[in-house]
Amino acid sequence: MNEVQPPDMLEFIATCPKGIELLLAEELASLGGEPGKTTVAGVHVRASLETAYRFCLWSRLANRIVLCLVRKEGIETADELREATAAIDWRNHLKPGGTLAVDFHGHSEAIRHTRFAAQTVKDGVVERLVAEGRERPDVDLQRPDLRLYANLHRGRLTLGVDFSGDSLHRRGYRRDVGHAPLKENLAAALLVRAGWPALSKQGAPLVDPLCGAGTLLIEAALMAADIAPNLARERFGFHGWAGHRAAVWQEVRREAEVRASIGRKRCRARLFGFDESPPALAAAQANAMRAGIPALIELHGASLGELVNLPDKPQDNPQGLPEIPRGLLITNPPYGERLGELPELVRLYGQLGERVKAAFPGWQLAVITANPDLGHRIGLRAHKVYSLKNGPLDARLLLMQVPEHVGAQAAPDAAPVRSEGAQMFANRLIKNHKRLRKWLKQSGERCYRLYDADMPEYALAIDVYDDRVHVQEYAPPKTIEPAQAQKRLFDALSVIPKVLDIAPDNLVVKRRERQSGKAQYRKQATSGERFEVREGRARLWVNLRDYLDTGLFLDHRPVRRMLGNMAVGKRFLNLFCYTGAATVHAALGPQKADAETPGGASESVSVDLSNTYLDWARDNFALNGLDPSRHRVVRDDCLRWLETAGTEFDLIFLDPPTFSNSKKMADTLDVQRDHGRLVRLAMARLAPGGTLVFSNNQRRFQLDSELTRFYEVEDISAKTFDPDFKRRPSLHHCFLIRHRETSA
Repeated sequence: MNEVQPPDMLEFIATCPKGIELLLAEELASLGGEPGKTTVAGVHVRASLETAYRFCLWSRLANRIVLCLVRKEGIETADELREATAAIDWRNHLKPGGTLAVDFHGHSEAIRHTRFAAQTVKDGVVERLVAEGRERPDVDLQRPDLRLYANLHRGRLTLGVDFSGDSLHRRGYRRDVGHAPLKENLAAALLVRAGWPALSKQGAPLVDPLCGAGTLLIEAALMAADIAPNLARERFGFHGWAGHRAAVWQEVRREAEVRASIGRKRCRARLFGFDESPPALAAAQANAMRAGIPALIELHGASLGELVNLPDKPQDNPQGLPEIPRGLLITNPPYGERLGELPELVRLYGQLGERVKAAFPGWQLAVITANPDLGHRIGLRAHKVYSLKNGPLDARLLLMQVPEHVGAQAAPDAAPVRSEGAQMFANRLIKNHKRLRKWLKQSGERCYRLYDADMPEYALAIDVYDDRVHVQEYAPPKTIEPAQAQKRLFDALSVIPKVLDIAPDNLVVKRRERQSGKAQYRKQATSGERFEVREGRARLWVNLRDYLDTGLFLDHRPVRRMLGNMAVGKRFLNLFCYTGAATVHAALGPQKADAETPGGASESVSVDLSNTYLDWARDNFALNGLDPSRHRVVRDDCLRWLETAGTEFDLIFLDPPTFSNSKKMADTLDVQRDHGRLVRLAMARLAPGGTLVFSNNQRRFQLDSELTRFYEVEDISAKTFDPDFKRRPSLHHCFLIRHRETSA
């Protein structure tokens, strides 16, 4: 069979990540193509076969190069799709005995599943070949001879031969991708936007201070050394195409090999990567080896805080690294997709800006981020901003000029300049701490609330747990724009570690929203990171990361202290016991025990429906050496347990949730609606002369007036707030309830 001779000029479409279409059009033109219409994530281009081969080998930005066979309007049904496919003479494209695969994208009213659509295209190919007396082709999804690309958008069908085979962004060097991989062609686009091709020809250096697995460095090295990005690829999609001209391809490839050999020797640019993660550096080194450019890249283990420009004189250079003139800093830092990552990232972006300004005056800085507010933390104004897609994320490339100044004199850990709002917030934290200082010294408390939305603009609750800080973000007032609230949150997170003298990774952030059902029991994370704190004589486990609450309600501290004083020698019942902190206090007794009051409750029962928190309570009991035979935990619905229990108690603590609709319960629980019944059931278990301590956190709670007819009720809410919660007198309500002497 004679080799099929394609026409001199062919129609192609080159696909790419969204946001870099114009860059791709410029690249295709530089490679000899004639770009036409630009679409979303694609460019139409005319080119000779030789130029198309060059696209596949040299394009740093494209995903796929597709030879267009049909572009047709009005395709809505499967029959129309099959007929349009069958109209093509497939003998010019599929060799006898060749295998086939179809990649389909898009949909219509009648065509909703891509697998069905791909099958329909395959049926059209088979229909035409069989009608012409050719054998039916087999389907091979992994390594077909001919891979077809089909796209259906608003009735317009684009169908063609995929010259790429596998996506061109897969260069083949990257097997170790690190924590947050950046696709190779997107990395190349960032470098082009940042002006690296021109800088590299001038011999300028490039530094990635957070290099990870080294994708930006490797793509930059391939550009600087004039190496075709897909030179190492053994097979392209056009290799199984009937119109493939091997001699033309071999000439294009030989040219690229010669240019690569010369480029490696003549490359003047120097590239440096820094990362504090040994596994990331090992991955970067392995990737550079596979890319064939290990000699062009220097990798160094260093944190961002240790980042310094390299000195002019070798004798002043402790790391033995050569001098680096001005050049390009480019990096892809984490974006903070999860709220809990923000404290560390606010610090990281701020530190990036400070180190760059201190150590790299006059350099260019390019940062890609999906969180513009984090980008603002760098403290440099972006003179250009480009929008693009990094996978599913809307991202921006920020291009900044580092100002000229004598940066070497700046200390590595120099504090960033605070905004007026951030300084105002810092001043409030300092003021609050000063107000609480005397009480903290006298009480010895190390777990307390420092700030509780004192300033409406900063709607946060900040709790200190020894050397850790738990920040809860309230929903901002409707008068405050979400973007402004986000900026203020970042302001707060940037100053909290410095003001409170804690490590940023000891700062945990959560968003406090209205909870219902068993949301309070639902895990927020899976760190398993718990640590011990002290409250009076009690030792307690807390976990700041994994749940909405921490295991210790700080506002109930005075109530727990009171229970410890009241429980000496008594039988104690803790209903809705949570993590058992109140039971621990009751079992240990008064905070300042002496010979006359050596211990607390003689025995206790703690009831809750959550296995998670009952296990936590058991751990708290063990931490304090409580005898499990005297201090029992019971898993049950508290209402059901009270209805069937036959034991009396001298002291009962009833602290129900505001609302619960747990599937483990027979019915929902609403503390305002149901507290009367709960109190009556608890009072039925209260021994004569005993006390029920009833507490809840319903802000607008109103006690059932019927209860005061049958029992002695004392509202002690105002007495159950320590100085750190004085600003929130409605945060909880607390009552002492006793049997009347005349009631039996």
